[in-house]
Amino acid sequence: MQLEITREYIEQVEQAIERRDQEFILRTMGEMHPADITTVLYELDTNESKYVMELLPPETGAEILSDLDYDIRADFLDYFTSAEIARYVNLMDSDDAVDILNEQSVQRREEVIALLDNEEKAAHVLDLLHYEEDCAGGLMAKELIKVNLNWRVRQCIEEIRRQAEDVERIYTVYVVDNRDILVGRVSVKTLLLSKDDTLVKDIYNPDVISIESFRDENEVVSVMRKYDLEAIPVINIQGRLLGRITIDDVVDVMQEQAELSRQLMTGISENVEEDDSVFRISRSRLPWLIIGMVGGLLAAQFMGLFEKDIALLPTVALFVPLITATGGNVGIQSSSIIIQTLSSNVVVFENFAQRIFKLIMVALLNAIIISVLVFSFTYIFRSDLTLSLVVSLALFSVVMLASLMGTLTPMILDKLGINPAVAAGPFITTANDLLGLAIYFGVVHMLYNL
Repeated sequence: MQLEITREYIEQVEQAIERRDQEFILRTMGEMHPADITTVLYELDTNESKYVMELLPPETGAEILSDLDYDIRADFLDYFTSAEIARYVNLMDSDDAVDILNEQSVQRREEVIALLDNEEKAAHVLDLLHYEEDCAGGLMAKELIKVNLNWRVRQCIEEIRRQAEDVERIYTVYVVDNRDILVGRVSVKTLLLSKDDTLVKDIYNPDVISIESFRDENEVVSVMRKYDLEAIPVINIQGRLLGRITIDDVVDVMQEQAELSRQLMTGISENVEEDDSVFRISRSRLPWLIIGMVGGLLAAQFMGLFEKDIALLPTVALFVPLITATGGNVGIQSSSIIIQTLSSNVVVFENFAQRIFKLIMVALLNAIIISVLVFSFTYIFRSDLTLSLVVSLALFSVVMLASLMGTLTPMILDKLGINPAVAAGPFITTANDLLGLAIYFGVVHMLYNL
């Protein structure tokens, strides 16, 4: 059902909850997509949201809980009993169920698992709880379709019908041997078009891309993006099929990575939301703001070394913002490209000399164009040949150096095992400010012979 979620509708829902008008809530939300209902719940208080959840079918409630932001969900579930949580967990994929259970206390977690009606689901959940959240094992779901290499097509179809009750989306059918070792895959189309007595080993495709359970989530994203996969099977070190990771889970990881990179590049040191406390938001922003402040104080102290030069030639001070701003922008541009390359798991240290040569050529072209433009502008409006040379030469040097720093710094941090995104924010900007001022006043001192 397509329903525009407006402030007016939210108010109608609040009024319906107040007068316990179940008919209005079920009529307007009964056919809404769970994601749209989630949007409505974000506008309600906790008790109102719980009342709406209790009216909706449990399958819809399970989807809503799976989609909720984890920090909001953890607080929201404090208002539910263990039995109520188990009711929804029973209807979730095992990976979503584990995400919710990991947010609960140990006691609450054990109570929910004990209350699960589906023994197979409980076994899947217990198995997945052993994995770290940021590895392939922590991302995978146990629900999948698998058939034995020696089965006939008729038996495979029957097994698919049985297993499909627990699998929401069937991307592919995995083929295993008698030891449950993953050996390949077979499409549903191939099974349907084959004769009933055909053996799976005669029609399956041995070309299957898989990933080990201990691999980092970044490797999962890289592999699925590289091979354009909708799902990828997860195996253990012996090659035994454990589960699968679907594209929706990978999209969630990619969104988290993008958000983390954005926050780090803008100088935010931890994951925060708009509705977090004032203290937490301030704490996340202060570290890099302090670094920027220290950089500014150092720049002021550094300019103080040339105080006599500035007193003799006050005009040179007018171009300080140009030098610092250009250096910062060039550094951010260069580092952003390298960070994007590193996030794609491209080996940037291969053909290193070729990459550096290309960097130098790009920086040289940019530096020449910018310095010529600045020289022309300064000479036209100031009619001072020496000043024009000083500013253009300094800017040329700053662009070259900032390009080199913006490229090498993320590469070095990545080599040291440090997240390179932290280098693209205030760190590079502050460093380029100091180096840019050093170059600028050095050129001023040299050409003016002060």
